[in-house]
Amino acid sequence: MNTPNISRSSFTEKDLERWLDQNRISEIECLVPDLAGVARGKILPREKFTEDRGMRMPEDILAMTINGDRPGSDPGYRAVIAAIDHDLVLRPDPTTVCVVPWASDPTAQVIHDAFRSDGSPAEFTPRSVLRRVIQQYTDRGWAPVVAPELEFYLVAKNADPNMPLTPPIGRSGRAETVRRAYSIDAVNEFDPLFEDVYDYCKAMELDVDTLIHEVGAGQMEINFLHGDPLQLADQTFYFKRTMRETALRHGMYATFMAKPMEGEPGSAMHIHQSLIDKETGRNIFSNPDGSPSKIFNHYLAGLQKYMPAGMALVAPYVNSYRRIVRHGAAPINVQWGHDNRTVGFRIPGATPDNRRVENRVIGADANPYLSIAITLACGMLGIEEQLEPTPESVGSAYALDYELPRSLSEAITELRDSKSLHRALGQAFINIYTSVKELEYAEFMKVISPWEREYLLLHV
Repeated sequence: MNTPNISRSSFTEKDLERWLDQNRISEIECLVPDLAGVARGKILPREKFTEDRGMRMPEDILAMTINGDRPGSDPGYRAVIAAIDHDLVLRPDPTTVCVVPWASDPTAQVIHDAFRSDGSPAEFTPRSVLRRVIQQYTDRGWAPVVAPELEFYLVAKNADPNMPLTPPIGRSGRAETVRRAYSIDAVNEFDPLFEDVYDYCKAMELDVDTLIHEVGAGQMEINFLHGDPLQLADQTFYFKRTMRETALRHGMYATFMAKPMEGEPGSAMHIHQSLIDKETGRNIFSNPDGSPSKIFNHYLAGLQKYMPAGMALVAPYVNSYRRIVRHGAAPINVQWGHDNRTVGFRIPGATPDNRRVENRVIGADANPYLSIAITLACGMLGIEEQLEPTPESVGSAYALDYELPRSLSEAITELRDSKSLHRALGQAFINIYTSVKELEYAEFMKVISPWEREYLLLHV
């Protein structure tokens, strides 16, 4: 049950309280997305939540590696996170409230923003970074519009990280052994799971659209309706949580790893994007005569120039780069083309009013807030610098050279060297993010893989 005649996107604190009353909420999950997109926070009784809107959390909780470590000795990290570990004040965003549909008791979840004790936003947190980039468009009277397409795998439960992942058993009692791209029957194998997913998404008011079976065995894709960047990042954050929870309830895992299985394609998060003039409501990627505008060309060129330096945000783990391989259903360069799925930046067939660019570089493992922030930041830099795109790639871009970083280490270096992205995203965020990613990479380099034991143990 929702507050009558009021869109949740315009909820105030009073609307939030009314909504909690109407839905008879007894517990609140107070969530904050961290650098990895993991939900951190606290669970509060309704009364405590209402009484204390400014709950606190140690600032380094939102600046940890994926395995829970902290780069405490790094100077860049320490320039932002104090050695005495100050508290951040968490405040709910009323527009993000929704039910937790799988909870046994009436439970709500609300995404929070993090602030310093002086009331300023914690500039290194993902929502703050995205807000910062959106503001650059707002200042020009423009509104970015995005639509994510999120791929993921369903896999059989596997509690042993040393064992390879396998496709799950469907209704037929069999697992997929071949690729069944766009197969309706392959999706129907998991009808009970997806019926729950759609019911949960409806209860949460997530604007999910199309569900398809992707190329890989057990690989699916969900598309979101286009809309405001922050709202779509919130919805993607919620959907990942919902999909993982639903899969567990059906005896399997849902994974958003970029490359979870050998011999299968990786998973992406393609983001469609366009720009609207807020005063006229017109898509400014098109001229009045329907031709591509200068702003469109500048935006596209900005993606081409700056996405390699932003790769550490959209391919944030060592595993991410296993997806970026030639003929692997993922781009290896920054070429662009009309209706060309081999390039980094595809221009889908559309009317002038719907002209947009699809960023195909981003992995499913990326934080949705940071992914949307970096792609919008690259486009804005292209506009500011009045860049021009390269000639269109009309053939397969897989035959061309690599133009994207091929490892996390290389990507971190490029991000550290890009002063333009530092200005766009904020120096504090860059300091924290690169410090965290360097520590993750160092931890990975301590691991000896089965490949190394297989081919090096007795042969070198």
